[in-house]
Amino acid sequence: MITITAALVGELRAKTDAPMMECKKALTEAGGDMGKAEEILRVRLGGKAYKAASRVTAEGVVTAYIAGGVGALVEVNCETDFVTKNDDFLVLANACAKLVAENDPADVVALSALPLGDRTVEATRAALIGRIGENMSIRRFVRFGTAGKLVSYLHGTRIGVMVEFDGSDEQVGKDVAMHIAAMRPVSLSSDQVPADLIEKERSIATLKAAESGKPADIAAKMIEGSVQKFLKEVSLLNQTFVKDDKQTVEQMLKATTTSVKSFAMFVVGEGIEKRQDDFVGEVAATIAAAKQA
Repeated sequence: MITITAALVGELRAKTDAPMMECKKALTEAGGDMGKAEEILRVRLGGKAYKAASRVTAEGVVTAYIAGGVGALVEVNCETDFVTKNDDFLVLANACAKLVAENDPADVVALSALPLGDRTVEATRAALIGRIGENMSIRRFVRFGTAGKLVSYLHGTRIGVMVEFDGSDEQVGKDVAMHIAAMRPVSLSSDQVPADLIEKERSIATLKAAESGKPADIAAKMIEGSVQKFLKEVSLLNQTFVKDDKQTVEQMLKATTTSVKSFAMFVVGEGIEKRQDDFVGEVAATIAAAKQA
């Protein structure tokens, strides 16, 4: 039998904001599997657990660069928030965005090999690590090349959005970028939502329908309704526009004769598990060791 430790319960609570006992029950039911426990909490607690579970923990910055019809978003990570305010770290991150736009590297390895001043990006990164004493890495980037227009929006340094669009009003593009940062869609339209996300939502909806005890035909409609609702909530064009809740983003775009061709969004540390330091535990262990000595 798997032991559900307090640390495991605490980790799930940090991800979901669910009550401690609910976390423990979910982990017990899931046999200690964190992913399954999160899904169980979604069934029981609804969207709250899903939204909280998407919170990020790793530190770093997102930078953007646009010149003409070429642009790039880059995420550069570090260990602590303190380093995200370091001028040299920010210079490196911004330089990387410009290099991606201008050189179109195939991947992070290719970007790292590009020249930056009198050394390579990788050599610059290594030297910065040696000087600051904290590890850092270039995590990911996306590059746009278009005959249309590009606009970027940075929410502080932790969320970055770039939008490719056609239209005469630059402000519309900026409004869409800000909307994306706030509402975090996963795709442009509902038919572009990744299949694995749809299947996960269908699985959760199926569990909810089963718990309702409704007849099979009604349960099937409940499941399909939940999936369709999910698709609308996570696709940009179907979302309610943040600056006018009387219309969807698609309706706003039609009214302004604008079309969004694509977009990208980076959230710092998304999907990265951050090491959690147990200071109290370390102190207790130190004291215990001292007593034994």
